[in-house]
Amino acid sequence: MKALQGAGYDFSSGYDRPPDHEGLTEERDVRVVVRDGVELAVDVYRPPAEGRFPALLAFSIYNKDLMGPDYARSLPPQPAWAPLWAGLLEAGDTNYFVSRGYAHVIGSPRGVGKSGSGGSREWDCYDLIEWIAAQPWCDGNVGMVGISGFGAEQLAVAKQQPPHLKAIFPFDPRGAYGHLGGFRDEHPGGVLHLFRYLIGHFSAFHQNRTAPGELTGERERQWRAAMNNPDYRMYPNVFNVVAQKGQHMPAYFDLLLDPFDRLEAVQKSEAEFARVTTPTYTGSGWYAYTYKTHLNGAQNWFRNIVAPKKLLLTGPAHLERPFRALHGEILRWHDHWLKGLDTGVMQEPAVRYWTMGENAWRTAHEWPPREAQWTKLFLASWERLRPSQPEGGAGPEAPDAFVQMPLSQTSVVQKLRYVSDPLSEDLLVAGPACLNLFASIDQEDTNFIVILKDVGPDNAVLTVREGERQLPAGLPEREVSRGWLKASHRALDPERSAPGRPWHPLTREAARPVPPGAIEEYAIEIMAFANMFRKGHRIAIEIASLDVPTGVGGATNAEYVPYHICSSATVLHKVFRDAVRPSHLLLPVVPLERETQERFEPKQKS
Repeated sequence: MKALQGAGYDFSSGYDRPPDHEGLTEERDVRVVVRDGVELAVDVYRPPAEGRFPALLAFSIYNKDLMGPDYARSLPPQPAWAPLWAGLLEAGDTNYFVSRGYAHVIGSPRGVGKSGSGGSREWDCYDLIEWIAAQPWCDGNVGMVGISGFGAEQLAVAKQQPPHLKAIFPFDPRGAYGHLGGFRDEHPGGVLHLFRYLIGHFSAFHQNRTAPGELTGERERQWRAAMNNPDYRMYPNVFNVVAQKGQHMPAYFDLLLDPFDRLEAVQKSEAEFARVTTPTYTGSGWYAYTYKTHLNGAQNWFRNIVAPKKLLLTGPAHLERPFRALHGEILRWHDHWLKGLDTGVMQEPAVRYWTMGENAWRTAHEWPPREAQWTKLFLASWERLRPSQPEGGAGPEAPDAFVQMPLSQTSVVQKLRYVSDPLSEDLLVAGPACLNLFASIDQEDTNFIVILKDVGPDNAVLTVREGERQLPAGLPEREVSRGWLKASHRALDPERSAPGRPWHPLTREAARPVPPGAIEEYAIEIMAFANMFRKGHRIAIEIASLDVPTGVGGATNAEYVPYHICSSATVLHKVFRDAVRPSHLLLPVVPLERETQERFEPKQKS
């Protein structure tokens, strides 16, 4: 039984309560008038009984008509690898919540679906929460549920502190830093990807597409620069968005025109973290290193807010849709804060994370775990990764190099690969990592794409003997995480940087072209992970500058594995790794022999 409990990625605390109610009362397309007179459309599902109940609100830009129990009967939960998996089905299991004594309210802000239009949506969620609390079927306690877009809305309204909002569970939230919905969390290193474009066909936004109009001032200058950007022009689907001047996918158009962070947006976010005082249970899964915003956002929200808080980091397979996972833990959280039940949820370590390679849950009091030791592995000759720093000896060594042609000429990704010796014992690595790279390029810019892998098991010994001169072909390997950095965004903010988390301003002002041929130092964050590299396995790092769509016409097989806008030029990359320029990988190693974490055993609740 214990092995089976650890065999799945979905977290289960073992908490549940038997259903209190059977069936539900349903009110669809209820019109809620907010402060400026605009009407929001919501669906209300509640227990078919007299009395008042706490309410759980799911509120997002996605079409509410796909969220309730009616549509759920048409599509059972789909695993992430199924053709009909669709990321937006995220409001949660209505029948589960209602049967356990909660009202489940699902709604859309203005400008989306059946809700009205016009004006600012800034206070829509706040006003809806207060409307719910005043209804005769509500006991005045309101929480929030739903993931991704529904998670982002929870943290946004928590900053406004509506009086009746008692707890939130924003799993898979968007970025914590404000510009363009969290530019730095969604586009780490300033490398743009196509995630928002790829999910655009699910949009329920109100739009009237007309002939492209005139832009003025700075917007016009930005648009002309975007139209002449050779990297954009290489991708017909991307250039099409630019050419239509915001008539098509306006949010993505804004990103293409102004692909930078803003210092004032960062400062505003930093000032507002203290306003999130609502108890918050956030998290994401290792799958989210692909589109980044959820995994980065969850960690940054958890790190910065002052509210009672918890963090859950789940496995590498995306959660099923319609969203049905984690509901026992969601119930445990809201039972504690909305119903006042003793669920034990605040008596445990604040962080729980799934360890890949070990396939087990672990706990910590902080993230990264406070006992993590920052450990360097150095890039070495013959594409090796070694624990000792290169010695001075004869001086600087010749660099390693690769040349990448653009996607308009090839789909072959060139790369350098550095591999460690087989590990002599198990090695637990948990947290963000960083590749400090000394490199030169022969153009003014490129994208560095770094891939961390777990390779093996491998009992080979490399010798001069025939058949032992190189790694065996066909060794198993598993991608663990990735990191990205646009070379022109190499500037660092030392005050905001931390081990494993270099802070690049990513602003237009801080961006600098790379002098061709100049050797520059790049700090490339590799997104957080937890992996047990087993004895006999190897750690591998790959350095590339291109990734490709997995379909044709700019499409991919999975919306949450987007590709990036890469260079339209052929670029020569040289990597230096000697005593003068010690390129190295920095890893947060958790010592197993002095481990203070507890293994998680599910707590049963009768």
